Amino acid sequence: MSTEPTSIEGSVTPPTSIDSENSGVGASSQANVTTGKRKATPQRSEVWSHFTKIINSEGASKAKCNYCQKEFCCDVKKNGTGSLKYHIGSCKKNPSNVVDPSQGQLVLPRKGVEGGEGHLSTWRFDQEACRKGLAQMIVIDELPFKFVESEGFKKFMFVACPRFHIPSRTTMTRDVYQLYLDERVKIKQLLRSSCSRVCLTTDTWTSLQRVNYLCITAHFIDNDWKLNKKILNFCPISSHKGESIGMVIEKCLLNWGIDKLFTVTVDNASSNDVAIGYLRKKFNPRGVFVQNGGAVRYVRQSPARLQKFKECVVVEKIECKKMLCLDVCTRWNSTYLMLDTAQNFERAFERFEEQDTNFRAELERGEGWPSVDDWTNVRDLRDFLEHFYEVTLRISGTSYVTSNNFFDELSEIDILLRDAQLNSNFDFNVMAIKMKEKYDKYWGDIDKMNLLMFVACVLDPRQKLKYLEFALSEMSSSEKTSEMMQKLKESLYELFDEYKPSLHSTCSQLSMSTHVSLREPQQKMKRRMQALYKKRELEICGEDKTSELDKYLAEANEEFVEDFDILLWWKVNSPRFPTLSKMARDVLAIPVSTVASESAFSTGGRVLDQYRSSVRIK
Repeated sequence: MSTEPTSIEGSVTPPTSIDSENSGVGASSQANVTTGKRKATPQRSEVWSHFTKIINSEGASKAKCNYCQKEFCCDVKKNGTGSLKYHIGSCKKNPSNVVDPSQGQLVLPRKGVEGGEGHLSTWRFDQEACRKGLAQMIVIDELPFKFVESEGFKKFMFVACPRFHIPSRTTMTRDVYQLYLDERVKIKQLLRSSCSRVCLTTDTWTSLQRVNYLCITAHFIDNDWKLNKKILNFCPISSHKGESIGMVIEKCLLNWGIDKLFTVTVDNASSNDVAIGYLRKKFNPRGVFVQNGGAVRYVRQSPARLQKFKECVVVEKIECKKMLCLDVCTRWNSTYLMLDTAQNFERAFERFEEQDTNFRAELERGEGWPSVDDWTNVRDLRDFLEHFYEVTLRISGTSYVTSNNFFDELSEIDILLRDAQLNSNFDFNVMAIKMKEKYDKYWGDIDKMNLLMFVACVLDPRQKLKYLEFALSEMSSSEKTSEMMQKLKESLYELFDEYKPSLHSTCSQLSMSTHVSLREPQQKMKRRMQALYKKRELEICGEDKTSELDKYLAEANEEFVEDFDILLWWKVNSPRFPTLSKMARDVLAIPVSTVASESAFSTGGRVLDQYRSSVRIK
């Protein structure tokens, strides 16, 4: 007969069949064999504190959990203890895993952590929440999936949270993809709940492998008056042709269920004109578009020269944390950054010339040795370019509203270039004339500017029509200014009418509010007389001719202050201007540059940061 599953302490005795006729001989021989066997080695793994080794009815070695009675394979030659260790941490009946939901640890708020700042909160261990947080860390810090299997991370987690079972890289891949699906659902819900229209920026890029990519970024202001920026698609495209780009954008919008498209911001490539034309044809019938240095190079060419230059900086006691950077011919802002840094090291260059005899000779064979006048010109040019550098940073922002300040920044550049043309320095004068010609090519004719940029200025309570008319008169002739202001007012009221509810719908709402059942709560019956009065006034006098837009424009402008929060102003004043505030939410969300989409292609700062860009040997 076969034996039943048996609990054993040390060695495993296989099931045996006992013959009654030979029981005596068999017993004596078996005893002799047993006495000659070596003593079994005790189990050393800590998992056997939670499992009992058994032999099942089929004669196979099994490990039974002491808490949930679940069986696992545990053959010494075939199976390890990895699955047993995993079960210990996930077994719901294990006393160490049972968490009292009514108790938790107090957690102090931490700065720099999302959701960490605020009031004192409680924390309790949650395996799923920890896995989700780990997946978020992989995405945010751009870590490889195999990071979770590294020895250093395992040791850290054992010290920080021994109860957390670290998933494998395969599981982490699934968790990250699930995180993407969850975030996609959240963004879709956010887009549906937000009644504002969506603005897009898009940009294309070609990799070293000659693969074309397209990035589409959505910008909108939600119901809490917060500016949102979400990448909707990052995908390969067949070509940079305008129709191909337009088809990809259309497919993306349909997949996301976006039917309230307001604007599309692109660069000045000719293919983008074709793409926008394609989108107009596709979306217009749906009614979703509205309103139709040589010295620097010598020093940086050699690590030895750069180290010697740094020693000169120390000797001259120059306190500057920046270091020399080279100019890039295709990036004008790199010229500013080079001059801004170099002008701090004038004395260091002079001392470096004393220690390196080839320094002066090398420069004199090229542009020449920098004189005192040259350093004066460097500082003057640096001050001049600083204005453009600061303007570029301001209008390229993606975390704050930019459309309301764009025209104001353009007017500042216009004044700056006109003043520079009157500079006594001949070189500055020639440079300013060329820059003004380039400026006039794109922004000289106000008739070619997008009217929505002017609308955004009007919706800034610091500017409105008065400031805009003054700025245009300074940049253009009085005749052109008058024509533009008339055109702007017509477009402004036309756009406002699209957001304004009709008189019929207003009367219908008032009619519904006047018919209140007696079983309705008392709070709903208190305003009945007021609703009846409003309905009667509309029937007799018609709609109030003074619109929200008229009232807004008639009010005095707000003061120009640097820390003015335009979204907060509209959030506070939205009860006074309910219709106009909806229009402001859409217009102010328009990005004036494609930086949001361009930055998705940039790996700057990701490959090697400032702390890993060099190795110092001491």
